[in-house]
Amino acid sequence: MSAQILSGKEVAEAVKSRVRSDVAALKARGVDVGLATVLVGDDPASHTYVRFKHRDAEEVGITSIDVKLPADATQAQVLAAVDELNARPDVSGMIVQLPLPDHLDGEAAVERVLPTKDADGLHPFNLGRLLLDKPAPLPATPSGVMTILDHYGIDVSGMTAVVVGRSFLVGRPMALMLGAKGVDATVIQAHSRTPDLAEVCRSADLLITAVGRPGMFDASYVKPGAIVIDVGTNRTDDGLVGDVAFGEVVEIAGAITPVPGGVGPMTRASLLTNTVALATAASS
Repeated sequence: MSAQILSGKEVAEAVKSRVRSDVAALKARGVDVGLATVLVGDDPASHTYVRFKHRDAEEVGITSIDVKLPADATQAQVLAAVDELNARPDVSGMIVQLPLPDHLDGEAAVERVLPTKDADGLHPFNLGRLLLDKPAPLPATPSGVMTILDHYGIDVSGMTAVVVGRSFLVGRPMALMLGAKGVDATVIQAHSRTPDLAEVCRSADLLITAVGRPGMFDASYVKPGAIVIDVGTNRTDDGLVGDVAFGEVVEIAGAITPVPGGVGPMTRASLLTNTVALATAASS
């Protein structure tokens, strides 16, 4: 029997409906809600992601502020753009679209964003609050994964969760969120140097892949009946594909996210949720 398909598109529509109501309530109180992006260079994937983010924002009534800089922009120009957005009262949240061109320091740009306007949840201050289990904007992609699990009634308490990947964008915060009190999964953080990675993955009741290698995780990595969340977004000649060999794994997993249409829409929906939460906090 094929796995249940966990549609991020479906969940994102439910999230956007709630956000739309929240935005309308804020506007009725005279509160501006704006999402700004800083995009540097000509990377096609980044331009596509940013375009989708602004489309989603406009659908729920959030004002879009789109700042584009050329590929040869200097670090000073990038930081100046962030500073300008930090100072604007109509910007509730912002993101610096990563990756930046090689000559720029992406981490420094992210750190320049005020923690109170950090729609991506990636500022070190907010990541520190996540580590301490204190309220903060949550990293968008891991937050989107948690929302998918919640929407489909998947209780991970007591599960063994294997997170493959240890980036500050996904892997590390994902592991923290799954292991938090009240969520209570037992988390294994795996990575490229994990011995016998396939065996470790087969121990997972919940397998989350975030490595950026098309089709790496075939059926040999998956325990029958496991829940598989594919965070990978890899552009190939055949289109956008995930880290998971979907055609194989869908036949043995209990539930699986597709690519496209899985985690991606939920990452963007989480940005909207964070932006509204930041606007609400700023107006209190």
